[in-house]
Amino acid sequence: MYRRRIFSPSPTRRTFRSLAWTVGVIGGLLFLAVGLPSELIGSTPRNQSWSAASAEVLVVDGETLMLGDRPLRLYGLGAPGRGDQCNDGQRQLDCGNAAAQALAHLVAERGVECRLHGHDRHGRALGVCRAGGVELNASMVAAGWALADATAVPGLGPIEAAARQNGRGLWAGGFTPPESWRR
Repeated sequence: MYRRRIFSPSPTRRTFRSLAWTVGVIGGLLFLAVGLPSELIGSTPRNQSWSAASAEVLVVDGETLMLGDRPLRLYGLGAPGRGDQCNDGQRQLDCGNAAAQALAHLVAERGVECRLHGHDRHGRALGVCRAGGVELNASMVAAGWALADATAVPGLGPIEAAARQNGRGLWAGGFTPPESWRR
């Protein structure tokens, strides 16, 4: 005897149900990717600014500042780390410490204002900063204590060339930059 199934689902309904579920998931993911502001996902907003009073500014090295409890790296340049040695024409010196002292001299007793340009690979904010009306990024390159990343900030290339030609800072003793600084 043949049994008749009354409530068996048809194969077309299963296909439609899985297709509807797939389209719904893709639509939801698309909404999350496009619809939410980037500030909620953890990205740095494109035009964000940070500032700190002079008492809150700490120089970490020749390219990094602490603005209160927030680390910030100067955008478009690379400076030697503390302990890196170079020759100033007459003697060996700690160029990283000299670069940090040059940056400390620029921010001494001044508040700092920075326009952010994203984050570096260590999670520090990248910014172009001013202290007392002086742009710190260009001043460090002009003084010869930092190398310009001309791909990030094309305007710093000619400033580095002038510092090199005049033998300022690192360039005083015929400095050859390591390739790791250019990355």
